[in-house]
Amino acid sequence: MKLFTLGVNHETAPVDIREKVSFSTEQIPLALTELKQNGLLQEATILSTCNRTEIYGVLNDNSTSEIRQWLHQYFNIEHNDINGYLYEYHNLDATKHMMKVSSGLNSLVLGEPQILGQMKDAYNLGHKAETIHHTLEHLFQQIFKTAKQVRTDTAIGASPVSVAFSAVALSKQFYGDLSERTALLLGAGETIELVARHLKEGGIGKLIIANRTLARAHKLTELLGGYAIELHEISDHLHEADIVIGSTGSPMPVLTKAQVGQALKKRRNRPMFMVDIAVPRDIEPGAGDFSDTYLYTVDDLQEIIEENKRSRQDAAQAAEEIIDVQAEAFMTQYLSIQKVNPLIQQYRTNAYELRDQALKDALHHLKNGDSAELVITKLANQLTNKLLHTPTSQLHQAGVTGNEALIAAAQELLLPKKH
Repeated sequence: MKLFTLGVNHETAPVDIREKVSFSTEQIPLALTELKQNGLLQEATILSTCNRTEIYGVLNDNSTSEIRQWLHQYFNIEHNDINGYLYEYHNLDATKHMMKVSSGLNSLVLGEPQILGQMKDAYNLGHKAETIHHTLEHLFQQIFKTAKQVRTDTAIGASPVSVAFSAVALSKQFYGDLSERTALLLGAGETIELVARHLKEGGIGKLIIANRTLARAHKLTELLGGYAIELHEISDHLHEADIVIGSTGSPMPVLTKAQVGQALKKRRNRPMFMVDIAVPRDIEPGAGDFSDTYLYTVDDLQEIIEENKRSRQDAAQAAEEIIDVQAEAFMTQYLSIQKVNPLIQQYRTNAYELRDQALKDALHHLKNGDSAELVITKLANQLTNKLLHTPTSQLHQAGVTGNEALIAAAQELLLPKKH
């Protein structure tokens, strides 16, 4: 039994590959149930964001190729089609990787804070599916503790920068002054809320938020200004938008090339700047084919992100040192438990067998009419002698051979000091 991570991220796979293996929040509990019921993983949970999809688990005796095969089958992908983009880690490396992810060290934007909340969501989804038990429970608690220490003890989170910030920064590079511009935001989740806040700080002239659930969009507009519409109303307002930023979590594009073409006719050649930070993508790639559209995906934010990375490298090195210590401490405890648990289980099994045999003998004597007092006395003596026989014999031999280490361990185990 060992810890295991399998995944793809922004460093190993482009967006068109990542969107092929992107799980929706609704899919994850069912996928976890399938992984466990098929006997592929003893414990499991899944993290799926715009930049990564990762399966975390405790392996049985299965080979990791079976889980890769399951991933291909689940998304109806050709055999081995994505294997070249997948990475996997085991035990200590898996623990370190998960800690780096939750601390923002493995993010597109180094040190971004949202990933810890996303990791907690993955943990909660695992509990909902009842696929997180003793091992992953302890691992996630250590991960959350480590991420908090990284935030507290390093400057990794100073001047927080996110993909949302980078999208707005790119918009400002394109237009300069935003005060006369209108932004249409697709979605109303945490990322879009951050985008809206950065746009307001950047002096955006007008804000439109489109979401499948109008109430959620209204909530954001009440907080940040602008007005809310439903996704099916996009075509009526798209021509107003100088900037379009999408992050809905929809499995299919919510903005088509045809819709963009119609909006451009109404705009009379005024350019439209679009950033699609969703995976799967919110905006059809063909929407960028027009001469007056400028469409960027999350992968195109790399230059802004690289500048951010350079400013945080010292903090990242300090964070790595914290993670190394915490991961090794967890693995030491984990491996010790792996060795001790079978020993405890076998010791209990042996004790129960002795009990059952002694009880069987006692019941036999009672049925034969023997005195209950004599039977109980014999039962007590028989159990005591059998339970004491092996440890006392081993201790006697340790005394003969001068095995001081075993004698000291027995003293600690059998006769601990009373506090």
